[in-house]
Amino acid sequence: MRVSYNWLRELLPGLDAPPAEVAERLTRAGLEVESLDTIGAGLDRVVLATVEKVEPHPKREKLQLVTVNHGDGRQRVVCGAANVPGSGGKVVLARVGTTLPAIGVTLTTRDIGGVPSEGMLLSEVEMGLGADSDGILVLPSEAGEPGTLLPTALPEAMDTIYDIGVTPNRPDALGHVGVARDVAALFELEFEKLPVEKPKRVADAKLEDLISVTIEDGDRCPLYAAAAVLDVEIRQSPTWLRWRLHSLGVRPINNVVDITNLLLFEFGQPMHAFDLDLVRGSKIVVRRARPEERLRTLDGVDRKLDADDLVICDGDGPTALAGVMGGETSEIRETTKRVLLECAYFTPRGVRRTGRRHGLHTESSFRFERGTDWGGVSRVLDRAKTLLSSLASGAEVPGALRVEGDALTVPTMTLRSKRLDALVGVEIPFDEACASLTRLGLSVKRNGGTAEITGASWRPDIGREVDLIEEVARLRGLDEIPTLLPATPPPAPRTTGRLERRAAEIAVSLGLSETVTYSFVSERELEAVRAPKSTVHLANPLSEERSRMRTSLLPGLLETLRRARRRGEKSVGLFATGARFLPPRAKRGSDALAARPPLPEDERLLPYEHLSFAAALGGPRRAHLEKPTDVDAFDAKGVAVELIERLTGRTSSVGHATGEGTSHLHPRAAGEVRIEDERVGLFGPLHPDVVDALDLDGPAMIVEVDLEAVERLGRPRVAFRPIPRLPAVTRDLALVVSDDVSAGDVGRAIAKSGGKLCESVELFDLFRGGSIPDGHRSLAFHVVYRDPKAATDPDDARTLTDKEVDSQHASVVRAVNEEFGATLRK
Repeated sequence: MRVSYNWLRELLPGLDAPPAEVAERLTRAGLEVESLDTIGAGLDRVVLATVEKVEPHPKREKLQLVTVNHGDGRQRVVCGAANVPGSGGKVVLARVGTTLPAIGVTLTTRDIGGVPSEGMLLSEVEMGLGADSDGILVLPSEAGEPGTLLPTALPEAMDTIYDIGVTPNRPDALGHVGVARDVAALFELEFEKLPVEKPKRVADAKLEDLISVTIEDGDRCPLYAAAAVLDVEIRQSPTWLRWRLHSLGVRPINNVVDITNLLLFEFGQPMHAFDLDLVRGSKIVVRRARPEERLRTLDGVDRKLDADDLVICDGDGPTALAGVMGGETSEIRETTKRVLLECAYFTPRGVRRTGRRHGLHTESSFRFERGTDWGGVSRVLDRAKTLLSSLASGAEVPGALRVEGDALTVPTMTLRSKRLDALVGVEIPFDEACASLTRLGLSVKRNGGTAEITGASWRPDIGREVDLIEEVARLRGLDEIPTLLPATPPPAPRTTGRLERRAAEIAVSLGLSETVTYSFVSERELEAVRAPKSTVHLANPLSEERSRMRTSLLPGLLETLRRARRRGEKSVGLFATGARFLPPRAKRGSDALAARPPLPEDERLLPYEHLSFAAALGGPRRAHLEKPTDVDAFDAKGVAVELIERLTGRTSSVGHATGEGTSHLHPRAAGEVRIEDERVGLFGPLHPDVVDALDLDGPAMIVEVDLEAVERLGRPRVAFRPIPRLPAVTRDLALVVSDDVSAGDVGRAIAKSGGKLCESVELFDLFRGGSIPDGHRSLAFHVVYRDPKAATDPDDARTLTDKEVDSQHASVVRAVNEEFGATLRK
C-alpha cells in the first residue's frame, strides 16, 4: 500500500513530524514501512519562468526557440512541444547543471541544429509527476513570479510516499484515512473527519425515479448503496488529482474514474461508476449468477459465470462481478452524461472465491477480500457526489438508496487491567490503555479495573479482549515490551533420547545405515504391513500418501529399501528409530509389543507415542573368502540379540514368535527375543504377501525392538571384577540333541547344572551329517570352571582339582541327558 505523506498532513493538520519519524513510528506500531520514495526528487533547483518570445527554429521545422525570463535573466531554450504558450505564459525551467532523476539526465548546453539550448522546459514526465504527457507543463498566470523555486510554487509536486506492508488483518490501513487514524493515535493528535462540502449543483430529480435497487442474496451482500450525479462532463482530471494518483501507482483515465480511484485510496472503500443511461431497465439487482450466464468484464475477457459468483445485474442480466470488476456494457465513456455511483459491502469469503475462480486480482477485490468499512458507505457516497459536482460540473441528485441484507453489527468486549498486564508482561496504566483505544476511534466505558469496549466497523480484526490488548501494546510500541525469559522449572530429563542415540550407535557398529523417514504414511501402507489402524488422521495432508500418523516404522523403512533396490543397491541394511503413534492406551491390549501400565483417566483417549526401533536387511551378506549368500533369519536374529543385549546388559533368550503382532512375518521363521520373560523384540523374514503388496523386488529380513520395554528393564548395576589370578579348568562338551531342542535352552541347562563352579558356557560349533542321526544335530559347548572366590576373595581362592571338575562335569552331562535326551557325541 502506497501512502502519501502530504495526504496524511491534509487529514491531520496538526502533524508536523518529518516523514522519516512518521515511518519509524508506523513500523514500530506494526505497519511496516518497507521503503520511502521521494516524489519530485531533484526539482529543488527547478524554477518558474515566463515566456517572452517564441520563434521558429531556423533549420528544424518542428522545433521552436523559446526565450524565457527566469528571474535572474533571460535565456533561450530549444523546445519541440506543441503547447508552448505565448508571451506571458508560465512554464517550468530546468537550467544547465540540473539533474532530473526521473529521466536520469544532467542538463548541459546542447547544440540543436546550430542553435545552443540552455536548459529544458519540463513536462510532467521529466518531473516524475506523470507517466505520459501531451507537452510541457503550462501553469496558470497566478502560479508565481519568475525565478520562484518549484517546491515553493507547487508544493503538491513534492511528496514522500511510504510503501507499507499491510498485513491481511488490517484492511483499514488500505486507505489513507485508516493510516491517518493510526498516526493520530501514535502522535496523540485529534483525528477529526474532514467535513464534506455541499455540492455546487443540485439536480431537480428524485433518485427513486432514476433507479431501483434489490438485494436477492443478503448474506453475500449485506449492504448496497447507490447515488446519482447528472449532467457530468467527461474530461481530464485536474493536475493535483493526476499527480496524486500517479504517485500512488495508478494511471489517470478521466475525471469520473479518477474520482472513484481517489476515494479508493482515501477511505479504502472500492466504488464503481455506471453510465446510468446504459443501465438497462433502470434497475440494479444483486444476486447469484444463473446457469450459462456470461459477462464481458472491463479487461475485455468474455467470462462464463459460476453459480457461486455474486453479480450486479441490470434489467437484462449481469453487468459487473460484485467486488471484483465491472462490465463493459455500462462503463463510463466519453459520451457519459449521467453517472450512477455504487458503494457496497460484500462479504470477504465470496469475493475471494470469485476472484480466484476467474483469476482476477484487482484493487477492489484486494480490499473486499479483507473487509471494508461498511459503516462509512454513506460518507464515501457523499464525498463522491461532491467531487463529481466540483470536478465534472455535475448536478447531484439528492439522497441515496441504501438497501440492507443480513444485519451487520460491531462487537462489544470487556478489557481487564489485570489481564492486560499479564498478557503483555509489563504493567501498563489502565488510563493510558483506555486513552489509546479511544484515540483509535473505539467507544470506551470504564468501570474501575475493567472497561466495556465497542468495536468499530472499520476494524473487523478487533473482536476479542486479546485484540484490544494487542492494540494497546502496538500503540505503546512493541519494542517497549521488555525481553525477559520466563521463570520456568527445567523439564525432567528425557531418557528416551539417550536410548535412541545409544540404539543408533549400536546399529551403526553392526553395519547398518540409519534412515530418517516421515511420521506420515498412507492407510494402504499400514494395511500392507498389517500394522494397527491409525487413529490420527490429518485434516489437510500434503497428499494421500502422507495422510495418517504411523503405527509402525516399517512403511517408511521398507519404502527406502525398495528405492535402494531399484537404484541398483543389492546389499541393504537399514534401520530407523522413532515414535509409533498407537491407539489410546486403554484400547491397545492387542499390540504384542506395547503392553503399558495403567494411565490416568484423562490420558486414556490420547494417541500414544511409543518409542521403537526397526531394521530391514536384504541381499547378499558380506563375504570375502567365500561365495556371497543372501541374509536370512539368523542374520536378523544376530542383530536383534546383539542390540538388545548391549542395550540392557542382560542375557536374552530366543524363541519362536506366534500370536498377534507377528502376522507381517513369515509364520515358520518368526522369532522373538525375551529378557526375564518379557518380549522386547521380534525378528524374521517379511511375509511374502507383504513383500508383494509393497513391491519390494525380493525378500527382506525384519528386526523390531520395543525401546520402551528396554528402558523399563534398565541396565543392571555393573560391579568391578578383578582379573582372576588362578587358572581356569575348561571342558569341551559335544552333545547330540533333537532339532526341536533350542541351543539356548541347552546352554542355560549346562550353566545351571554346573553350579557355582561353572563360570561361563559358550556355544562354538553346530554340526549335522556324518554319524549324527537324521532330525538331530551336534552342539559343542566350551565350559569354563573356576573357584567362585577367584573374583570376590582372591586371597582365599584355590585352584580346582581335576577330580572336582570331573565330578561336576558328569553332573552336567546327566542333567542335559535327563532334560533333553542329549547324548555325548562319539
